[in-house]
Amino acid sequence: MDRDREEQEKADIIDEDLYEEFDDEELYELVEEERRKALERTKVKVDDKPKRPFPKWVFWVIALALAFNVFALIPQTFSIPAIDFLITSAKLSNDEDIRNFKQAVVVVETEDSKGTGFAINQEGTVLTNHHVVEGDDHVTVAFPDDGLFEAEVVETDPAIDLAVLKVEAEDLPSLKLADTPIFKEDAPITFIGNPLRFNGIANQGSIVGHTRLSDWEREVVMIKAPVYRGNSGSPVFNEEGEVMGVIFATLDHETEGKVGLFIPITYYHEM
Repeated sequence: MDRDREEQEKADIIDEDLYEEFDDEELYELVEEERRKALERTKVKVDDKPKRPFPKWVFWVIALALAFNVFALIPQTFSIPAIDFLITSAKLSNDEDIRNFKQAVVVVETEDSKGTGFAINQEGTVLTNHHVVEGDDHVTVAFPDDGLFEAEVVETDPAIDLAVLKVEAEDLPSLKLADTPIFKEDAPITFIGNPLRFNGIANQGSIVGHTRLSDWEREVVMIKAPVYRGNSGSPVFNEEGEVMGVIFATLDHETEGKVGLFIPITYYHEM
């Protein structure tokens, strides 16, 4: 019986890598490898062209320009998720609402982990995932403009992977929670978090539908979206700019592929 349960949990296991610290060497190697491939492709194209006399001064001007612009051109030369989500975030951040939302999204840091959280009132109540702060009574919370605070873990609910933190401060930026959100299939969503080694990254996706994990009693919502390690605790916004859920994991779904998972904000209202 225990073996059957283990096999079932493997079938819909949460991506544990989402909870780990990101190795920045990993991202650097990805970028370097793709940059090398892009430069090789460019070299092959140049070598295939007929040889003609070429003024040396023109060559050095072009070489200098390429040296200054190679990294700026990388995102347009190839596409990997680690670059794509930065481009998307830059575009979304042109929106004034997104810029305002970012002010209330915090970095939650313990000795062993880093995740995301967000303030839900001006008095310093912060919502995040239980697994981000598990085992700690106090954590560090960093607001983009308001700085570092020590936060007390005042309430947790492991069954729905939520935790409530309290910062001693006033007039902090905060987000509005949806009272009765509607989780309509294919509805667009936006979320903000601290994936990989980046902070305050906005991204977008769409709702896939509900699912129930083997070790959960309640349903969670699946989204097609680029969710990475560090996004745990990220607020998910509906089109009205209200928080409708909290990202907590990813899942390799048998039909949908890799999807993000979020906890409906209604579960917090019931805590």
